[in-house]
Amino acid sequence: MIRRSLAVPALLVSATLLIGAASPPAFTSPKRIGFAGGDDWEPAIATDRLGNVYAVWSHYGPDPRCADCASPHTELQISRDGGVTWGRAHPLAPSSTRQDDPQIVVDPADGETVYASFMQGDKSSQYVARSDDHGVTWTTVLVEPFNKGGDKDILAVRDGNVYLSYHAGQRIYVSASHDGGQTWTVHRPISSTSKIGVSLGSGGTVSPDGSVHFAWNGVRRNGQAKGEINLYVTSSTDGGATWRTSQVDVSEASPPCDCGGWDFWGAQMALASDADNVLYGVWNANRERFGPNNLYFARSTDGGATWSAALNVSEARTRANEAFPAIAATGHGDVRIAWQDDRNGHDAGGDDPSARWNTFYRTSSDGGATWSDELQLSAFAPDFTYKFDEPKDGYLQPYGDYFEIDIAPDGRTHALWGEGNSYTGPGNVWYARED
Repeated sequence: MIRRSLAVPALLVSATLLIGAASPPAFTSPKRIGFAGGDDWEPAIATDRLGNVYAVWSHYGPDPRCADCASPHTELQISRDGGVTWGRAHPLAPSSTRQDDPQIVVDPADGETVYASFMQGDKSSQYVARSDDHGVTWTTVLVEPFNKGGDKDILAVRDGNVYLSYHAGQRIYVSASHDGGQTWTVHRPISSTSKIGVSLGSGGTVSPDGSVHFAWNGVRRNGQAKGEINLYVTSSTDGGATWRTSQVDVSEASPPCDCGGWDFWGAQMALASDADNVLYGVWNANRERFGPNNLYFARSTDGGATWSAALNVSEARTRANEAFPAIAATGHGDVRIAWQDDRNGHDAGGDDPSARWNTFYRTSSDGGATWSDELQLSAFAPDFTYKFDEPKDGYLQPYGDYFEIDIAPDGRTHALWGEGNSYTGPGNVWYARED
């Protein structure tokens, strides 16, 4: 989302969380990438079959490698050795006009072709860039020019079929390319969002069978973050020509956030699919207006037409605020999730100044039937004003409306998230990988 200074029953019955015997794998200590002083916002991550790890984010402020770049603009940083060491951060597509909401995806069909997306200009025109040399050079295409403000592009790719979803002018769109991003057609998955609410994308995937799916959070009450939030998925089996919509859950209005962001802690859903075309969703939602969020998980075995009962997949205490979900899946039921919550110091979901957030992770090897113990990925590091050690470890605020995890072809999970002083920053991007 562009950073600006700015009890309805669930549709699903909540199920009981089952804990499996497996322990989560160990991760490396978090490493700050990007600029030492920040200000780096909303990171995304992708991995390829050659051991390259690609990280992108929006950078606010000056860039020593691009004096003419706008603030913010899209930064790219690459590791050539599976995340052990990292090259220098640099602009992905240098521009004197602002860029927002970067995404990055490696085509799973060949494991090498890299696609990135971002919005450019005050009216948020949509761009997609492609690299055929592992991020060294990029070809950038204007997908959709806008004369009105847009938000929250989501990129999904498989076998040269590239899909970009986004919101603009109270409508949602999906642009589709079936020639590797050279030419595009635009589609409207829903003719009107007047009933379902102002909708922002929050996840997307192309399943091995070629079906494409996007997750949306529709905020009611004229988008003022004071009404219900409809969590739903739009799916297409014919390359984007026609779409089916399935509602997964309804959340009450998000907890109030003193950090300045519009609906910053609002409900949203991340989406993934595995080799068996099973869809997995993880989302944050609440059952009490302005109350703290819980973390939920469900799956669909029929292409998103129906969903399993919602499973609460966090062990945080009831009044902790859980938000910013991330998910990845591979193989046959190998599902991995991550999120950020304030269990260390937050008792009332928004009004405790001693709040400490952390980033958590857990896995399932059976499609979400059972789950490993939780693992905390974030950790204290000195010399960052937003980080705290004992007795309440953690950071002051998640930095960015989303973060991501990805599963490399070697089976390791790579995670990239943001931490900061407040919604308006400054903040940094932090990276950890399975050891």
